Amino acid sequence: MVCIPCIVIPVLLWVYKRFLEPYLYPFISPIINTFWTKKAVQETGMSDQKVSENSNGTLKAESNGDATANGSTIAADKKTD
Repeated sequence: MVCIPCIVIPVLLWVYKRFLEPYLYPFISPIINTFWTKKAVQETGMSDQKVSENSNGTLKAESNGDATANGSTIAADKKTD
């Protein structure tokens, strides 16, 4: 059984977006813009390699060992002759 707010809230949001927002937004927009100003996002000059590594929000960790299934690394065996 789905709770009442799980049905009512999405319907009210749809009614607002579909019917009320086109009329209310021109009046509300100047008020919102005074509090929530848009600032330009500035990126520092990074090398192309760093930009490509950070492009999707993750940074690839460098490791000298082999990765296991749970993410931990095992140090590679080094031959000492």
